[in-house]
Amino acid sequence: MRQIIAMGGGGFSMEPDNPLLDQYILKQANKARPKICFIPTASGDADSYIEKFYNFFKQQDCEPSHLSLFKPHTRNLEEFVLQQDIIYVGGGNTKNLLVLWKEWGLDQMLKTAWEQGIILAGLSAGSICWYEQGITDSYGDKLEPLEALGFLPGSHCPHYDGEAERRPTYRQFVEQGTLQSGIAADDGAAVHYMDQEIKKIVSSRPAAKAYRVFKGGEEELVVEYLGD
Repeated sequence: MRQIIAMGGGGFSMEPDNPLLDQYILKQANKARPKICFIPTASGDADSYIEKFYNFFKQQDCEPSHLSLFKPHTRNLEEFVLQQDIIYVGGGNTKNLLVLWKEWGLDQMLKTAWEQGIILAGLSAGSICWYEQGITDSYGDKLEPLEALGFLPGSHCPHYDGEAERRPTYRQFVEQGTLQSGIAADDGAAVHYMDQEIKKIVSSRPAAKAYRVFKGGEEELVVEYLGD
């Protein structure tokens, strides 16, 4: 089963005291100690981001690691990627992420991993990347459309409630036909796909929502809050 968990925002970097989304991701591997690999390309492999990943996941029942394209620890990246149970992609500059992945062939390695049943997950840039298209601030001071990997159909907008310009700009692009219809997710909401279909949407915050956005409007989707 091919699985992707796309978070609008949240997880260890945005909600350090709220483990609900990250623990949900770990559970999907159905293993006692799943191997989870963090790919921080979009942040330029920021040391502080990598440190936060390890600080959180070393406290969980899993085997954490990370993959750097700036300081690769192995010549055989594909072998390392395919040994994982979960690939977790961080936020940052989506455009740079896509350029570097394609230059290294990591985009194809991740597609192979996905097709072999390794769970792909991520937030912000790490959620946009899986769709055909997205809306990004990678180019500078305004939001613009972006072509992404196309593992998932349609377009995507993260941080739907977290940044004031996200919602109106995304809806405008969809209305104009600049972007395909797609899925928007608030911070704290995660869209779980199986074989390119939405299995469920979960959240770490009671008010976090997700939407199907199309020409003419948007439809609020059912979200399951993971807390009590």
